[in-house]
Amino acid sequence: MTFNIESKGVYAIATTPFFEDGSIDFTSIDRLTDFYEESGCTGITILGIMGEAPKLEPEESRAIVKRVVSRAKVPVIVGVSAPGFAGMRSLARESMEMGAAGVMIAPPPSLRTDDQIVNYFAGAVEAVGEDVPWVLQDYPLTLTVVMSPGVVARIMTNHPSCLMLKHEDWPGLEKISRLRAMQKAGELRPFSILCGNGGLFLDFEPERGADGAMTGYGFPDMLTELVQLFADGKRDEAHDLFDTHLPLIRYEQQLGVGLAIRKHVLKRRGVIATDAQRKPSQMLSATAKAEVDYLLARMAKKDKRAAF
Repeated sequence: MTFNIESKGVYAIATTPFFEDGSIDFTSIDRLTDFYEESGCTGITILGIMGEAPKLEPEESRAIVKRVVSRAKVPVIVGVSAPGFAGMRSLARESMEMGAAGVMIAPPPSLRTDDQIVNYFAGAVEAVGEDVPWVLQDYPLTLTVVMSPGVVARIMTNHPSCLMLKHEDWPGLEKISRLRAMQKAGELRPFSILCGNGGLFLDFEPERGADGAMTGYGFPDMLTELVQLFADGKRDEAHDLFDTHLPLIRYEQQLGVGLAIRKHVLKRRGVIATDAQRKPSQMLSATAKAEVDYLLARMAKKDKRAAF
């Protein structure tokens, strides 16, 4: 299974389910994989920031890749970002051998100049191999690396194996418009754009030219419906659906607790057995859980998916 420059829809950013003792819950991984597919997702991304990848042992990462790829019926993208190119290469090559559709690479926080960023990705592509399809992750809010449209264009031009931009700049709507304008003018080759940031700006990103979402919001079935509504030209219906979920999407944006909220929601939905994270972690207080449950109850009045 592959992805390409025309990939659309929703690629779910998967959590990594753990038991309370910190061991990996593979049964929940199976349920989560099935859940994403049943929700209409066109792909799954694993071992990303939301997947707590830095907290995993190398053999654990490979075991998760094998488990998801062997079960999934949609393309699987594997996050392979690492401090060094050696680790990146080995995980990327082994993931592709196991049947992954491609990999995702993010820049390290140490990069500052445009040339540093461009040269870093040249080294990353050389390491994983030019035959490996990959996704460029642009997430300056967390990674502190700012990539202008011109830098993104240079990377895309230099590396035909990059098929997708995971767009998570904020504010970033104008960046999407600029990239699509460059493509329309023949200044930049085509590639897919899927957006993250928890879906916070997915009410306008498709109208700016995004092909969908790549995020871990606990209602991927809502995201797939939302993207389809925009594709069908049902703008008001799309915004009405988005507005129903906006309070929870906004609540997730609190620094440090987004993953805890998503795991709590997935647990409430019966997808994963526990909301445990690997240490160090920031868990929800009893008050925060009650607030999330209150938001879910209010959402359920308009969207039955939130009625557990």
